[in-house]
Amino acid sequence: MEYMRPIPLPVRRAPRQRYWLHALLLLATCFTTLVMGARMQYNFQHGQPALSIGDDSVPYFPANWMFSHPARLLGGVPFMATLMLFFMAHEMGHYLYCRRYGVYATLPFFIPMPTLIGTMGAVILIRSRIRSRTALFDIGIAGPIAGFVVALAVLIVSLGWSKPIHPGFGSAEYDLGYPLIFQWSHGLLASMHLLRGPAALPLNRVLLHPMVIAAWVGMFATSLNLLPGGQLDGGHIIYSISPRAHKLISRLTIVILLPMAYFLWMGWLVWAILLQISSLRHPQVAEWPRVSGGRVWLAVLALLMLAVTLTPAPFGHASLPEFVHQVRGR
Repeated sequence: MEYMRPIPLPVRRAPRQRYWLHALLLLATCFTTLVMGARMQYNFQHGQPALSIGDDSVPYFPANWMFSHPARLLGGVPFMATLMLFFMAHEMGHYLYCRRYGVYATLPFFIPMPTLIGTMGAVILIRSRIRSRTALFDIGIAGPIAGFVVALAVLIVSLGWSKPIHPGFGSAEYDLGYPLIFQWSHGLLASMHLLRGPAALPLNRVLLHPMVIAAWVGMFATSLNLLPGGQLDGGHIIYSISPRAHKLISRLTIVILLPMAYFLWMGWLVWAILLQISSLRHPQVAEWPRVSGGRVWLAVLALLMLAVTLTPAPFGHASLPEFVHQVRGR
């Protein structure tokens, strides 16, 4: 994801990069994702869903648990490396195209946080004017394409490492929903006999390897960034194609997200609010030249990526009424 100030001002001299801050946040995010990845690997090896937090013997953010047995940290390396590679690919896609068009942008700021995956992602800041709609289009679409390629490659490689769910095991605390790309990849690999044994079982009957969870996060993040509105990557793509349609499509996206929040996943309400805030103003770019030629097909590709990576109900039992019911029950 990249963020642009509402009123871009040209700069004569690019500000200095705060390399120490980028490095510090990168190391901190590597640590938090490593710890959570180690917890996922521990769950996976002991027949639990990777995202399960029901085992009281392992804390939610098990830093002390890790330090008491440092070797456990090695189990978190695959998840950490995969997830960081995805976010790095996505943000560097934006950054490199900024460099290509002479647009000043920061290096990625990674966001360490003890969430279930150990991070809130990464972001670059664009601090100079984007001079053309073609440049805005290329910068906006480069990140999602780069991240999608990485996530798809990881998904194909790691799906075969799944394990069967124990017959006596109940539903997980976090019952994941799967986008079309997961279902299609699983079906294709199974039909080609590249998935054998337990890995060939339906997705709802297997325990996913932590690297598959990282690929799921990558696909989910790609779909969020491609939402067509505001200052998300999808919003930049829409604005570069038709500035006049940007506000209308942003509002339509918000209208669609509201019932999705009520019936499917309450997190869509947060994204509807973020889209509303970020769509109030959008940086202006020159009217000409317009986006045309091969970029039109890339826009179609972006729409297809959104369709195959979007998970309307990413977490089971997480609609707004169900959440309110759970809170009242407690």
